[in-house]
Amino acid sequence: MQIRRATEDDWPEVARVFIAARAGMTYLPRLHGDADTRAFIRRVVKRSAVWLAERDGTLLGFAALEPGWLHHLYVDPAAQNAGAGSALLGKAKAELPGGFSLWTFQANLGARRFYERHELTETRRTNGADNEEGLPDILYEWNGEAENSNWAQR
Repeated sequence: MQIRRATEDDWPEVARVFIAARAGMTYLPRLHGDADTRAFIRRVVKRSAVWLAERDGTLLGFAALEPGWLHHLYVDPAAQNAGAGSALLGKAKAELPGGFSLWTFQANLGARRFYERHELTETRRTNGADNEEGLPDILYEWNGEAENSNWAQR
């Protein structure tokens, strides 16, 4: 598996993974059609630091970073549970060593287990009033390398 920075030309494949991953999230309301979603992802790839996990030229997943935030981490359903998500989260930690925050839906039990297994901490829950989907969500934080290395000093 290779991790590389996306170029603006990668947006169609990033959109394909985003759409496929969210299609399996049956709790999500479908608020936008595929054309609008592709336009959204094109903007994400243009403005964010997007990292791709690939194997043999096939996109397995992506992570979109901005200072202090992991805005998106999606893995193609056919590639889930094979290390791409962990590799992308590791890249996020390397790129944002001071820490970052992310939101996930409370109903996304797989994502919650994944983030907690990778040392992110739940810091807040909401009723979803502030997200477009109107679904209860959770704010997770990773406080950076310094905090996570403190175990050696205990």
